[in-house]
Amino acid sequence: MKKFLLSMLAVGSLTLAGCGAATLDNGSQSSDSVNEKKPDELVVGVSISTLNNPFFVSVKDGINELADENNTKTIVSDAQNDSSKQSNDVDDLIQQDVDVLLINPVDSSAIQPAVEAANQANIPVIALDRSSDGGEVLTLVASDNVIGGEMAANYIVEQLGEKAKVVQLEGIPGASATRERGEGFDNIAKEKLEVVDSQAADFDRAKGLNVMENMLQSNADIKAVFAQNDEMALGALEALKAVGKTDVIVIGFDGNDDALKSVKAGELSGTIAQQPTEMGKLALQAAYDYFAGKEVKAKIDSPLELVLK
Repeated sequence: MKKFLLSMLAVGSLTLAGCGAATLDNGSQSSDSVNEKKPDELVVGVSISTLNNPFFVSVKDGINELADENNTKTIVSDAQNDSSKQSNDVDDLIQQDVDVLLINPVDSSAIQPAVEAANQANIPVIALDRSSDGGEVLTLVASDNVIGGEMAANYIVEQLGEKAKVVQLEGIPGASATRERGEGFDNIAKEKLEVVDSQAADFDRAKGLNVMENMLQSNADIKAVFAQNDEMALGALEALKAVGKTDVIVIGFDGNDDALKSVKAGELSGTIAQQPTEMGKLALQAAYDYFAGKEVKAKIDSPLELVLK
């Protein structure tokens, strides 16, 4: 079935307009051709990048919480941060004839064929936290990652002044959140900070620890760390504590439970806090609105706030 779906992509662009697939029009979703369904009639396929990260567990919990309130059936798959597995997961969900797909991509480029396969099957796709580089999505539900990156850089400048030496831990290469959070941080840092190193640690705590250890060998005098998610920030914090550097500012991103506890304990300096449970609810609500014949915006913002110790 997977090979069949992927083979159909070659003719996808020629047939989308006539098959009633989701189409974006000036920033909003036209729902003229939607077969309206009630929430308790929907089967929702959910593909999460990894459930080994508390942030995405909260996203899933938000989806399921709202689904339970409305007797909506959900089928959740965990891609385990593997792009190939996620493509197979999405194909499996398509074969189960779900009404809508909520996808949190591992990689924004690698997910494109799976999104296009869903388009061919006339299943609307809602992207969560990270976008797809191709295919048609009904909407993207995400925080403004660029603004969040700028918030982190501005906080470091306020605390340390201009030209302070900092490093950045980047997320998975190719993920839209990696690009956007890095873009926001660079918008401020390139003029007001001295970024002495910036490396990928794939949004992973253990990799964040290892990369931070390596960075410290050549940049022992850094004053601050911006990690593009909390898991990497917590890993970096452990590396810094191991060498007795407790005065380095470490800012994460997401606001997951472990990070908020660390901030409250006075260890992690702060986090650009998203509201993942709310993000999950907003995504499912967008699906409800679509099948109720309501207009859905092409981008739905999930709120952000800087949480400090």
